[in-house]
Amino acid sequence: QVRLVESGGGLVQAGGSLRLSCVASGRTFSDYNMGWFRQAPGKEREFVAGITWSGSSTYYADSVKGRFTISRDNAKNTLYLQMDSLKPEDTAVYYCAATTLRILLINTYQVNYWGQGTQVTVSS
Repeated sequence: QVRLVESGGGLVQAGGSLRLSCVASGRTFSDYNMGWFRQAPGKEREFVAGITWSGSSTYYADSVKGRFTISRDNAKNTLYLQMDSLKPEDTAVYYCAATTLRILLINTYQVNYWGQGTQVTVSS
């Protein structure tokens, strides 16, 4: 069992930046491949970015590629999402996710654990 707690969301103007954090507790953080997902009102939850257990590989949805950067610090049990050049269409609740599977975490059905989510609102 692992508990995930996100922070760092808020209100920002278009073109601005935010950094999300996700602190994990429970089992060994490096046991998990991790990812960020988001869900806008009236839409399904969608993949944003993923990272392997060691941090050696990262991958992104096309909609955020070149603007968002995922990273992790296994010594601090923390996952990050640096979001730059934010757009109004990035407005959503952002969720931290973990999988025990040694796969690229890109689908919601692969997730074993979810955080509670943090709201990101980008104004135009």
